[in-house]
Amino acid sequence: MSDQTQTSVAENLGNIQAKINAAVQAYRVKTGFIHPVTLVAVSKRQPDTRIEAALAAGQRVYGENRVQEAQTRWAHRRNHHNDLHLHLIGPLQTNKAGDAVALFDVIEVVDRPKLAKALGDEMIRQNRQLECYVQVNTGEE
Repeated sequence: MSDQTQTSVAENLGNIQAKINAAVQAYRVKTGFIHPVTLVAVSKRQPDTRIEAALAAGQRVYGENRVQEAQTRWAHRRNHHNDLHLHLIGPLQTNKAGDAVALFDVIEVVDRPKLAKALGDEMIRQNRQLECYVQVNTGEE
């Protein structure tokens, strides 16, 4: 990885985090509440050099939208970064629920009862508890 790539990624992450921190501070001043915000870096289509640079800069929360790509990209990195926190941000097929439960820490799109059941069964089988975001269709579209 070039020093330029590492510096560029680190600077970009620093700038984004500064903006997030400023927004959190402004919210706190306006409301009196502190609401933590976590940057989820989406690694889709990013070359390994940029991912490694982001890891070197301290980014530990990542989103992926495909289970198989995430397995290739992150399974081996978990051995070196035990503080990684992975989000599945795309749609999930029920036949991939087992792989998703094994790899991810958060499933962001649970959009049907069959998927919720498959994920629940896998969490029991694998003795893992994942945070899941349930998508609710309130507009009957």
